[in-house]
Amino acid sequence: MHKSLLSLAVASTIAFTTTDVQSHDTKTPSMKHSSQSLSAVLDKMPEKAKARFDARNPQQTLEFFGIKPGMTVIEALPGHGWYSKILLPYLGKQGKLIGADYSMEMFPKFGFFSQERLDAKKTWVQDWTKDANGWRNENSASVSAFQLGAMPEEVSGTADAVVFIRALHNLARFEHDGGFLTSALKETYKALKPGGIVGVVQHKAPEISKDEWANGSKGYLKKSYLISQMKKAGFEYVDSSDININLKDKPVETDIVWRLPPSLATSRENEELKKEYLAVGESTRMTLTFRKPS
Repeated sequence: MHKSLLSLAVASTIAFTTTDVQSHDTKTPSMKHSSQSLSAVLDKMPEKAKARFDARNPQQTLEFFGIKPGMTVIEALPGHGWYSKILLPYLGKQGKLIGADYSMEMFPKFGFFSQERLDAKKTWVQDWTKDANGWRNENSASVSAFQLGAMPEEVSGTADAVVFIRALHNLARFEHDGGFLTSALKETYKALKPGGIVGVVQHKAPEISKDEWANGSKGYLKKSYLISQMKKAGFEYVDSSDININLKDKPVETDIVWRLPPSLATSRENEELKKEYLAVGESTRMTLTFRKPS
């Protein structure tokens, strides 16, 4: 009798556990295929890129954004292509990757670019497109580019997603002097298809910090500020994730984000301070999604 009851209890526990696990497996076959495709792409990345996976979490981030093969994706401030080199093979030959650099008018406001670097921005669209084509193969997404403030009309209504990965702080920094954030979000809205997604990864300021410090000039922005600006631009707030949060980074109002790796801007001549910042790791970052209404 006792054995029968014990067997029934064990069977019930196993059945409950199996059902519970299955009920939480919400990925559709299509989502699972996309996830496997992305994993395969990431496995082929060079070791230098893989060294930053723990800080940047590309698999979880792109899945959270809902990026899938075949999409048209605009990547703001693609730089030397850390994410581009992941997106190109992942989006595949049916996909499109469009790089979007800051506006030509914004760069002189930084105050530290040489005239040579400013002049180079005049050919950025051609130069970045050429570089990005060098990162492709026959199975990769096609590439094109534009500079914010000068989006070609043919891009309007074509994008499935726009991603701003550590790119919004400078737009916010110069919002008061040229409306660059407002302009960029207006173009983003115009570029997206109805229902299109905006994915954001951004250095996160504590909500208790002063607005004057968390204005983007130190690299950090408040989550409440970003949500407010996105809603003001017409987007719906969808979700947030802690996948890129680094609890060791606790910025105060004397800090700049570039004190941390990979920049280590304030400790290049101070080995002890450098070790301290290396132990912290890369910045703490909020990860958000927004949607253009359908």
